[in-house]
Amino acid sequence: MKKYYFLILQLIIYATISSAQEQILFKQIDTVKLYMEVYRPQFIDSTVSTPAMVFFFGGGWSSGERSQFIHHATYFSKRGLTCFLVDYRTKNKNNTTPFESLQDAKTAIRFIRKNAKTFGIDTSKIIASGGSSGGHLAAATALIDAYNEHTDDLSISCIPNALVLFNPVIDNGPGGYGYEKIGDAYKNFSPLHNIKAGAPPTIIFLGTTDKHIPVETASYYKKVMEKVKSRCDLLLYEDQGHGFFNHKNIENYKKTVFETDKFLISLGYLKNEPIISIE
Repeated sequence: MKKYYFLILQLIIYATISSAQEQILFKQIDTVKLYMEVYRPQFIDSTVSTPAMVFFFGGGWSSGERSQFIHHATYFSKRGLTCFLVDYRTKNKNNTTPFESLQDAKTAIRFIRKNAKTFGIDTSKIIASGGSSGGHLAAATALIDAYNEHTDDLSISCIPNALVLFNPVIDNGPGGYGYEKIGDAYKNFSPLHNIKAGAPPTIIFLGTTDKHIPVETASYYKKVMEKVKSRCDLLLYEDQGHGFFNHKNIENYKKTVFETDKFLISLGYLKNEPIISIE
C-alpha cells in the first residue's frame, strides 16, 4: 500500500511540473499567418502572475523554425515560466528582409503584453531570448526604436525586461554579420550601435571559435552595456562554434540552460524550487 501511495504521489508531482502547449495566431499580413506556441506552467496559483520567456529562432533572417527552442521552453515552463515560441517572416518562406523580421518580433512582444491577463503573466518580467539572428531580434526589441509594424499599438511597449542571448548577431555594421543585407540602415538596426541607458540586464553565451560573432564583438558589447550601467554577463565556451548551445549538442545545451537558470534566479524571475532535470 505504501509503495502504491508513493507511486501516486510521484505521478502527482510529475503532473504538477508538466507543461501544456497551445498554438495562437498573433499576426496576419495578407495571407501570411504567424503563430506562437505557448508553454504554460501547470497547477500554478491562478492569482499569481508568472514571468514570461519569448524565444526567437535563428537562421540569418532567411530560414529556421520556432521548434529550435522547444526543449528550452519545455524546461523553463516546468520551472514556472510561461514560454512562447514565436514565428516571424523570413526570406525563404516569405521573401522578406530582416526589417520585417524585426517588425514581427516587436508585434509578438506587444501581443503578449496586451494579453497578459489571458496568459497570466507579469508584464514587468518578460524575458526575450534567441539564437544567432533570433538573438538579434531579441536584443533589437529592447534597443531599436524603428521598424514597428504600422498596425501595432505603439502605446504597448515591445521592450523586454531581460535578455538571454545565444551567440547573438549584435553587430550589423561594416565587418559585422548581415551588413550586406542591412547596409547603412545598420545605424538604427544594429543592437551594438544602439545601446542606451536602461538597457535590460543581459546574458550572452558565445563559443570562442564562432565564425560569425567574434569574441571581441561580444566583449565590446559587454563593455558598452556596463558603461551605461546595465548588467551584461558574457559566458565564453572554449573551442565551440556557432550553434553550440542547441539541444543536439546536449552537454553544452545543459550547461547553458543551467547558467540561464542561475541568471534568472539572480533577477528574481525564478526560485530555487522546483528542481527540474535538464534533458
